[in-house]
Amino acid sequence: MGAALAVHGGRPVRTGRPWPRWPQPAPGADAALLEVLHSGRWSIASPYGGATTYEQRFAGDFASYLGVGHCVPTASGTAALMTALEACGVGAGDEVVVPALSWAASASTVAGVNAVPVFCDVDPHTLCLDPASAEAAVTPATKAIVVVHLYSAVADLTGLRAVADRHGLALIEDSAQAHGATYLGRKVGTFGDVGTFSMHHTKVLTSGEGGAAVTDDAALARRIEHLRADGRCRAARAPRTGAPELVETGELMGSNRCLSEFQSALLIAQLKTLDAQNGSRRTNAALLDRLLAEQGLSPQQTSPGTTRRTYFGYAVELPAAPPDAASSAAVAEALTAELGLPVRPVYQPLFASRLYDPSSRRRFDIRPGHLDRLDPRQYARPAAARAAHTFLTFHHAALLGEEQDMHDIAEAFRRVLARRAQLTG
Repeated sequence: MGAALAVHGGRPVRTGRPWPRWPQPAPGADAALLEVLHSGRWSIASPYGGATTYEQRFAGDFASYLGVGHCVPTASGTAALMTALEACGVGAGDEVVVPALSWAASASTVAGVNAVPVFCDVDPHTLCLDPASAEAAVTPATKAIVVVHLYSAVADLTGLRAVADRHGLALIEDSAQAHGATYLGRKVGTFGDVGTFSMHHTKVLTSGEGGAAVTDDAALARRIEHLRADGRCRAARAPRTGAPELVETGELMGSNRCLSEFQSALLIAQLKTLDAQNGSRRTNAALLDRLLAEQGLSPQQTSPGTTRRTYFGYAVELPAAPPDAASSAAVAEALTAELGLPVRPVYQPLFASRLYDPSSRRRFDIRPGHLDRLDPRQYARPAAARAAHTFLTFHHAALLGEEQDMHDIAEAFRRVLARRAQLTG
């Protein structure tokens, strides 16, 4: 069987060569931050100084990049989702279809607007929301569908758009992991009534924290503007210097979920490198797909309408193994030791996630029986549950490396899976 695995004290596959760091500041990022520092305006709520805010400039750049009419930057992807839900009319007691396999915010944002997330199963190959499962969950109380483009896959937008239209539901497209991906030749985030993005530290377009909601509907964009700026909206005309640029319209109460000028300026610079970095990731992912498929592994697939993928995470399904074989978590630990690269199982299903537990917060006990409707334990979604035990993933930064890096990853998989019987757990 050869040398011991690194997790057992053997020599790892990879030594002495670091993986690409993330985030990587784009050319001009430092100068952009210095511009804001000395501008006298660090927030869109600051007094008007006679110049267009960096937030407005980023909103215009990102809307143009996506080919959409309106972009409203927000403090986070979570803020973008919550404002999108409320802008689409989702509120107390409404049901919202969400994928059972996703980050906790897919459910907690729905609960956060006093609605009820209904977990539906995912396609076993793409790991994205299955249109048939979504349609089967629709009831008279359903108000919206939230679809997530997960890891490197684009969901079946044709099928989900059709379900939403048949039942008169809002479709909200969570594109937090898919900046720059395209479906039928159009950027994702533009197929839903609202598309939402996260610019968190881990994302392929990042300002550390941040987000955005995009739409072609001017009325929805105006509602989102109010919801993210304490009920205020940018004035139709530039005010006098020193006056507020945000107007207290009285149209809609909101909260403070604005993006700072520092983050906006950083995103203007980072957006210019997005396509080139995504191209590098795709090239390396295609090589790794081939190398792992030769070993009998199954890289995550994407929906047939996908015309360009974006890799937030590279995900791959392990080969079938005996019932007593070591868990995917044990395999991930061994791969991490071989590579010096964090490899993890994919998300736990939301109905089993420690991060989604509405009963832990009194704010969700809004009426008798509401917590029972929020209880995640009522769901059993087999494809989502199986994926959590069979798929592994690692961060997109590794795909910004060299061809040899992909061969290192493939060799680590070969070594670990050949010795899976030696692993415990």
